[in-house]
Amino acid sequence: MAIRIPLRRRRRTKIVATLGPASSTPEMIERLHRTGADVFRLNFSHGTHEDHAARIAAIRAVERRVGRPIGILADVQGPKLRVGRFMGGRVQLQAGQTFRLDLNPTPGDVRRVNLPHPEIIQAAQIGTTLLLDDGKLRLRVTHRRDDHLETEVLVGGALSDRKGVNVPDVVLPIPALTEKDRQDLAFVLGHGIEYVGLSFVQRPEDVAEAREITAGRAWIMVKLEKPQALDNLDAIMALTDCVMVARGDLGVELPPEEVPLAQKRIVGAARAAGKPVVVATQMLESMIGSPYPTRAEASDVATAVFDGADAVMLSAETAAGQYPVEAVNMMDRIVARVEQDPGWRTITDAARPPPEPTSAGAIAAAASQVAHTIGAEAIATYSSTGSTTLRVARERPHSPIIGLAANAQVARRLAVVWGVHPLVTPEPHSMSDMVAKALRAAQQEGFASRDDEVVVTAGVPFGTPGTTNSLRVATVK
Repeated sequence: MAIRIPLRRRRRTKIVATLGPASSTPEMIERLHRTGADVFRLNFSHGTHEDHAARIAAIRAVERRVGRPIGILADVQGPKLRVGRFMGGRVQLQAGQTFRLDLNPTPGDVRRVNLPHPEIIQAAQIGTTLLLDDGKLRLRVTHRRDDHLETEVLVGGALSDRKGVNVPDVVLPIPALTEKDRQDLAFVLGHGIEYVGLSFVQRPEDVAEAREITAGRAWIMVKLEKPQALDNLDAIMALTDCVMVARGDLGVELPPEEVPLAQKRIVGAARAAGKPVVVATQMLESMIGSPYPTRAEASDVATAVFDGADAVMLSAETAAGQYPVEAVNMMDRIVARVEQDPGWRTITDAARPPPEPTSAGAIAAAASQVAHTIGAEAIATYSSTGSTTLRVARERPHSPIIGLAANAQVARRLAVVWGVHPLVTPEPHSMSDMVAKALRAAQQEGFASRDDEVVVTAGVPFGTPGTTNSLRVATVK
């Protein structure tokens, strides 16, 4: 029987890689994981359920071969707001001209086009800004009627069939989940995925609807991509399990100079709440067609690491790019190098939020402090829901975290959490048994050797969600 060599990362910040045409074979998925991908994202804006089922099966097969939990993020599409079609396929709009958006399905021309979203017409006011084609064109509403909007073109350009519409100024009365999303959710929940990426969130009610559907079967990862969501950040953060700084749409609807500040605000709020946060979009964009990133892209990844993100994400770089393995390897190298810098630890410690004012929060903070004081090789956490491990990760301890869970899905969820090496272990029957399992795992996974110390924390009685009340220091024998 072959001895399994533990796959241990040399960094705390995790990597999410998107699967697509360039990366969906079982062989490529295994290469990406071994190179550094901790979580795989399935983009439900593309592909069929059959495509995604094959990818899920391949990921689970890789997981069995490497013996390490792998998380899967199902990113549902959400509402897609688009203009209709044009008689010639495209028009050229000039700055200063008038342009009508209406409910008439007839193909448009240089004077008008169909806008098949009456909700936008109802919500818009005089002065409302409309952004077309990822913000390349900018319109301002000058008149509103029940069935159309008259606008002035502020920034012109070419506009072709079915280009997207963004409305940054108002809350649109459109639910975050479409009928397609509900079908996709039923599919992915049936396959036991770990996280659901929720698009188009504007209000806490959007998260509540998704939470009712998932019913605890997956963590909800809200994609913060609308300015309206930032206005409701605290309420949304309270309802979600984790968040993504989705800088694509966020960068369309916010001025460019506001996006870095929004990123820092979101990461800080997630850190304070103890909820995983992923920074995404265009991180190594040039590696879609180049084996090397730009220096600015390397700095962008480093900034997310310095900010304290739990994970950084690759999108088209791994889904459709020419160099998917190189992109994961480069991100792994950048993250690992930043975390080796003394300045990173200084900034991380300085940005640590105060301990949560609960007994569980105090135990988690104590685990981090004790481990640092005695130079423990690891902190081992046991949790039936992941809550104990999340609390310890919130403290950003100096020692690596071994996240033990009896449930495979809980262990997989921890794959996105900063500093956590997740493992599946049989449920302990006592604290002594818990300590023994923790020491054995620390030794087998290469974290500790004979006479090394490990800090062990858990919630007792075991299997009771939300309790973190025990702390032990144990020595590997």
